[in-house]
Amino acid sequence: MVGIVSLITGKAGPSGFGSASTAEEVTEGIDASNLTAIITGGASGIGLETARVLALRKVHVVIAARNMEACKKANKLILEQNQSARIDILELDLASVKSIRAFVDNFLALDLPLNILINNAGVMFCPFQLSQDGIEMQFATNHIGHFLLTNLLLDKMKETAKVSGIEGRIVNLSSVAHSYPYLKGIRFEKINNRNGYCDKKAYGQSKLANILHSNELARRLQEEGVNITANSVHPGVIMTPLMRHSTFLMHLLKVFTFYIWKNVPQGAATTCYVALHPKVKGVSGKYFQDCNEHKPSSYARNKVLARKLWDFSNTVVNSLSKA
Repeated sequence: MVGIVSLITGKAGPSGFGSASTAEEVTEGIDASNLTAIITGGASGIGLETARVLALRKVHVVIAARNMEACKKANKLILEQNQSARIDILELDLASVKSIRAFVDNFLALDLPLNILINNAGVMFCPFQLSQDGIEMQFATNHIGHFLLTNLLLDKMKETAKVSGIEGRIVNLSSVAHSYPYLKGIRFEKINNRNGYCDKKAYGQSKLANILHSNELARRLQEEGVNITANSVHPGVIMTPLMRHSTFLMHLLKVFTFYIWKNVPQGAATTCYVALHPKVKGVSGKYFQDCNEHKPSSYARNKVLARKLWDFSNTVVNSLSKA
């Protein structure tokens, strides 16, 4: 009940920020000119706002997205508002292992450090379909793609953290929908089954996977003694291009739940807060909502499930790499 009241009123939490805070507000006064960040899906929606605000705080931003025309427009838009912005754009299709590996090669060729990785891109409520690698599209794009991307970039992040002495941060965008997956959370044996497929539960499953991935990654990084944190965030309920498969349903829902919806600057706030704010230094394996730590579902806190998903994801990625 407290969470709902805070969401409606915009009342600030322990961090000093709340649901009404914007990305610019939560990063005000931060000079991040010594940082480089990759933002997947940074060409539109809250990803674009995240890229814009990080660039405003002097971060060197690499926008990774599938649509290069959208990337060029995003770059132009940011530079029109901020002529000193440092932006690179690279093509990335998270539903394709080949594209992910090519992206990583292209990024490494830029010879840039990597302090922040924001796994923002995703698809939502799409009809059943398989990726070109044969994985259910929401699971492939939202989880497997980011799992592989993160693993391939980890060495660069570790090297950057060690050389610079600056804490690296990995931010996975999840959703409150993680609380509504299939029975038992992840249907490991039926990931690609059309039978029993539900677009809403498949989305919830992929968003649950985002949190479990963050938590297990955080555990492994801490165990290794690496100066990199991994956290997950719920940006809020926002009307963005992510809603394209359910526009009518979302507009109808918005009529009855108008008081909980955020605009895009508010939607990007939690991501920017976790990526840049000094208050989050050293915090890892946590789930954030409205710029404050929140307790996710019991599935999301299940350490055994997190390790099982990690092993399963590794098996999937390895099998695709050999194909």
